[in-house]
Amino acid sequence: MTSPPTTPLLRGEESQNPNSLQNGATPLLEVVDLQKYFPIRTGFFRKVTGHVKAVDGVSFAVYPGETLGVVGESGCGKTTVGRCLLRLIEPTDGSVKLTVKGKTYSILDLKPAELKAIRPHIQMVFQDPQASLNARMTIRDIVAEPLVVNKICSGSEIDDRVNELLKAVGLRPEAMRRYPHAFSGGQRQRVGIARALALKPELIVADEPVSALDVSVQAQVLNLLVDLRRNFGLSYIFVAHDLGVVEHISDRVAVMYLGRIVEIAPTETLFNTPKHPYTEALLSAVPVADPRAQSKRQRIRLMGDVPSPANPPKGCRFHPRCRYAKEICSQQDPPLIRLDNGSSAACHFARELKLQGVELG
Repeated sequence: MTSPPTTPLLRGEESQNPNSLQNGATPLLEVVDLQKYFPIRTGFFRKVTGHVKAVDGVSFAVYPGETLGVVGESGCGKTTVGRCLLRLIEPTDGSVKLTVKGKTYSILDLKPAELKAIRPHIQMVFQDPQASLNARMTIRDIVAEPLVVNKICSGSEIDDRVNELLKAVGLRPEAMRRYPHAFSGGQRQRVGIARALALKPELIVADEPVSALDVSVQAQVLNLLVDLRRNFGLSYIFVAHDLGVVEHISDRVAVMYLGRIVEIAPTETLFNTPKHPYTEALLSAVPVADPRAQSKRQRIRLMGDVPSPANPPKGCRFHPRCRYAKEICSQQDPPLIRLDNGSSAACHFARELKLQGVELG
């Protein structure tokens, strides 16, 4: 059997997709072939006997004012991607370019002193607001720390700036003198967001920022992030596993499986007309408010478990669990191909399959 004709994306070509939201614009962030391999050490001498391929050739772009959602099962590498972008984890290989005010920085090539200079442009909001805040510091000191370290302001100017940031995230000024334990989970996450805003970044990597919060609080924080994007001109990389959350906030969505992006598309396109079987399976678990529409949908239950990233399957990494898999899927690794509907999908039969989506309300 031969593969259907495909047009593979070249390295970094996703950023030039004419169907992107910012047609013709310069990407704020451009990621090409990002890799992160963790060594497997065994024996008394801790010899390296293999590698866990947590991120294995990820490419995408984020444009000014855009929110890119990144979704996938636990262990797919989405959080590792976010941390590699800020070099909180050192990538194994690849290219990450940040373009701000007409100047392009190659983040992975920067020395530590040079890296500090671009920190104001890209910040992170962490998943667990309790663990990410120093319990021994007041809210004032936590939010002010980036300002002090980067010598942005001093003295009474710091208090004024912290006051502004707390108001921007919906907290009262008197919160400055209190400690993190005195706040709820949602309020602590607002503090984390205020800290990320302190240096006026262009891009924020939000690593599952609402997954540890109650559902009612999730909506408040999501609406806050949407308002801040509009008011501060922000771009987001929004990492999550909840497709309902991603649909609410994202302009485009990238679906990851076993260290790679298997589909990336505008949000509405991806939800209505998925082009990769894994995306279809994820969407089948999204509940629909209309009982009649829900009764007509088929829940797709994937076979088996996620393969080990230390020993991924030959060919398409999803083929052992795919109900559409054919012989070629176990032999050839499909490239990420551009499709007519604005999606890009890594599937040999992306142009042929008619997959089940979910209508957005």
